[in-house]
Amino acid sequence: MDAMAQLAVLTAATILAAGAAFAMAWAFLHGAFRLMQPAGAIRAQVQTTNLGHAQRPRFELAQGTRAVARGFALDR
Repeated sequence: MDAMAQLAVLTAATILAAGAAFAMAWAFLHGAFRLMQPAGAIRAQVQTTNLGHAQRPRFELAQGTRAVARGFALDR
């Protein structure tokens, strides 16, 4: 009986640890993807036209990002 209780506790602890590991991996992956977004991307608010169609937001690079890319291209 004692062996069955120990096995049940070990099984529950393993399932709990696997769930915690999955949650942490998902949280870290989600955070990494959020950090990988371009630093200079400016998201404009969605505006509607006279016909009621929504315009897509424009993404623009910051001036510094453009200068760094230009400098990197000149180094090659």
